[in-house]
Amino acid sequence: MRTITVNRYVTPLREGGSMPAVVEGDDLGVYVLKFRGAGQGVRALMAEIIAGGIARALGLPVPEIVLAQLDPALAQTEPDPEIQDLVRASAGLNVAMDYLSGALNFDPAVDVVTSDFASRLVWFDTLVGNVDRSARNTNLLVWHRQPWLIDHGAALTFHHAWNGTVAQPAKPFAPIFEHVLLAQATELADVDRELAGRLAPGVLHAVLANVPDEFLQQAAADHADGPLTTPAAHRQAYVDNFTARIAGRDVWLAALQEAVHGRA
Repeated sequence: MRTITVNRYVTPLREGGSMPAVVEGDDLGVYVLKFRGAGQGVRALMAEIIAGGIARALGLPVPEIVLAQLDPALAQTEPDPEIQDLVRASAGLNVAMDYLSGALNFDPAVDVVTSDFASRLVWFDTLVGNVDRSARNTNLLVWHRQPWLIDHGAALTFHHAWNGTVAQPAKPFAPIFEHVLLAQATELADVDRELAGRLAPGVLHAVLANVPDEFLQQAAADHADGPLTTPAAHRQAYVDNFTARIAGRDVWLAALQEAVHGRA
């Protein structure tokens, strides 16, 4: 994963609760920056890296994710006190995604996707526990006539109150039943084996290797008496969680298929 330095704060994106921003990097690229000082904290940034990395391993389209160094001095040029506070609270390492210039929000009433794509996306969102892909907020963009996945900060719901223990890995993910593309996910059985096969432990370890030690240490500080004592142990806990979830997928896949038939 590349690391950039933020050179300029361009504009806030007030649609999101965490108030991300469009910024310019020292590589002259334009990015959507997620702030570690926002209300969701560092776990939301970890979710972006982990869920985004898994999506890419599954062949799903995700904008490039980079680490972004932010100088708190940038707050001096911003007139909005709320933005000033957010920039200062996010000094150091943050996460940003490539800005898809000209992209439009996905409209389920107009935009068409294949049942194969819908099935792959629903399978992925169930695996990573993504609560944020409903018709109210699809977190999909249409860019160059293709759907792109964005904003996975609300995924990995399990890691907001965990100590590294894998609990009920086969449990169906109830929020998925509000998924914007659930009714079109009619090829789940066809894509399941392929997708599971793409996420061998070595692939998951490669995804987790992109999470900075300082993010893991900050997140683990809430459970100092648990097993997440080192970054390596913390990464292994995520790998164990996803490995167990994949191994137990027959249960949550059956629930998904039943829900799809109910929508048909």
